Amino acid sequence: MPTSSEPARDLSDPQYREAVIDLLGAMAYGELEAFERLARDAPMAPDFYNRSAMAEMAVAEFGHYKMLRARLEELGADPDVAMTPFVEAIDGFHASTTPNDWLESMVKAYVGDGIATDFYRDVAKYLDPQTRDLVNAVCADFGQSKFVVDAVRYCIAEDPKVAGRLALWGRRLMGEAVAQSQRVAVQREALIDLVLGGLGPDLAAVTRMFADLTEAHTARMKSLGLEA
Repeated sequence: MPTSSEPARDLSDPQYREAVIDLLGAMAYGELEAFERLARDAPMAPDFYNRSAMAEMAVAEFGHYKMLRARLEELGADPDVAMTPFVEAIDGFHASTTPNDWLESMVKAYVGDGIATDFYRDVAKYLDPQTRDLVNAVCADFGQSKFVVDAVRYCIAEDPKVAGRLALWGRRLMGEAVAQSQRVAVQREALIDLVLGGLGPDLAAVTRMFADLTEAHTARMKSLGLEA
């Protein structure tokens, strides 16, 4: 598999360009949906401080969406067209993982969105410098994780019984995310080739990639004080 030290790919390569547009389209729709979800869930927060923090997270997600949309336009792609192939999978994930309360919403924002972030960071090593910098900027954590971790740990300390429910919720998020990702991978050949660093549809490589995502998920759950 190529390493980050190898020459970057060239956007003049039609297959690579198609994969980049797919990647940015998937990310853009994911960020737009995250903005809408956080804004919708914010009123569930127990107080104005936490409600405001969720609103700030939503604003950050929308900023990321605008960055991705602008880059797609620079590449000569229609952002709406680029996002469309991923609507069904992303909407399917969120429809099957609707939080019942604020705590579940927080865990989803940290664990669910974290799965996507881990995936995109892994893919970034195979990108041209400009696209790689954009992906890493979108995936950067500007303190959102600390807010969520602190809030969830505080609530668990106040009521330890919620830990079991949230642990089950985290496992469900991981299962649904992997299932939807696999569906996308089967349908978007150029994107999966990019994800695998040019290896093509190698099922063993796909298995390794999802194993890495699972390991990162386990670490993220532990940081919340939950069992994966």
